[in-house]
Amino acid sequence: VQLQASGGGLVQAGGSLRLSCAASGRTFSDYIVGWFRQAPGKEREFVATIRCRDGRTYYADSVKGRFAISADNAKNTVRLQMNSLKPEDTAVYYCAAEPNYYSDPINQHEYNYWGQGTQVTVSS
Repeated sequence: VQLQASGGGLVQAGGSLRLSCAASGRTFSDYIVGWFRQAPGKEREFVATIRCRDGRTYYADSVKGRFAISADNAKNTVRLQMNSLKPEDTAVYYCAAEPNYYSDPINQHEYNYWGQGTQVTVSS
C-alpha cells in the first residue's frame, strides 16, 4: 500500500490544521492507521491511531482533547484534525499503516507502511 500525507503548513498558535493520509493499492478498512511526528533533534513519537475496522482511537497524552483522528473508509483516507495548536506541535508528521489488527497501535515499529512526511509549523 502507498500512503500520501498532505495538509501541513504554517499556522499561528491556537490555530487549526487538518492532515490527510490517502492510501492507494489496498483498502484501509482492515488496517491500523497512525500519525507520528518528529521534531528537530528529537525522536519520532506517537500522535494518534485509529483501527479502521472498528473505529477505535488512541491518542498521545500531549494531544488529547485537541486532536481528532477519523477514517473515511469509502475514500481510503484517514484524517487528523488538529486544533488549539501549540508551538511544541511543530514537527514533520508521518502517517503509517499496518494490516495486522492486533499490532500495538502506538508502537511505530509495528507499522510496515509509511508515507512521506508533511511539515507542520506552529508560530508563537
